[in-house]
Amino acid sequence: MSLAAPVQRDPAWLGRLGMLALAAVLLWPLLLATEFKPWLLLDADTARVTGRFIASFLPPAHAPDFLALVARETWRTVAIATAGISLGLLLAVPLALIATSALSISALSGRMAALPLGVRLAARALLIVLRSVPELVWALVFVRVVGLGPAAGVLAIALTYGGMLGKVYAEILESGEVHVTQTLLRNGSTRLQAFSFGLLPQNAAELTSYTVYRWECAIRSSVVLGFVGAGGLGQLMDGSLKMFAGGEVLTILLVFVALVALADRLSAALRRALG
Repeated sequence: MSLAAPVQRDPAWLGRLGMLALAAVLLWPLLLATEFKPWLLLDADTARVTGRFIASFLPPAHAPDFLALVARETWRTVAIATAGISLGLLLAVPLALIATSALSISALSGRMAALPLGVRLAARALLIVLRSVPELVWALVFVRVVGLGPAAGVLAIALTYGGMLGKVYAEILESGEVHVTQTLLRNGSTRLQAFSFGLLPQNAAELTSYTVYRWECAIRSSVVLGFVGAGGLGQLMDGSLKMFAGGEVLTILLVFVALVALADRLSAALRRALG
């Protein structure tokens, strides 16, 4: 008895082709609206200008006084990101605990009471407001309030990232196993005790990993915020770009890449320690 030859053709090819065609149809007007014309990159004049621009980055600036300035602004950038995340945590953690329905005592009976439900909805609405406003907009506001300098960047990161962290913290806590937490609440534990001994141990690694990831994002954001006067590497890069000092820009970019790589290694180390 001979075995049938395996089917060589994907039986779902027609459906996949249809989905690709639908995606192309939907994407085309978006590309037109954004004036996306990648073939312009192949134009001879564009390639010549691009080549001169890239060549201006070499060699990277390495004068001792400039490297000392970069080191100082690097430390300031890390300080802005760390201080901003720390203040953001002061917002995110309480709001996340309030927004997490798994910590509701009234919900143990099957239906959350009206007052706790209203408080949780208000906490979630506040998290939406905080993360809806980009940190760049907050920075522009605080530059006018507190003036130029790192303080504006710290406050901008704190508000936006407080909303982001709180929202994701609440989702992480609610997606985990809640049986232990509910048992603790039914036996008289406080919400804080139920969180500390029920939800936190099983979600600590994921919470820590996301926090370090957001700290890495805050470092990137602090560089962008520097372009509006919030200090750090971004403000230094803005000055170098305006002076057409490509070597200085490349040095700053290399330091920035090293910062992100360091944050990535720190996140991996923390995940191993908690795993």
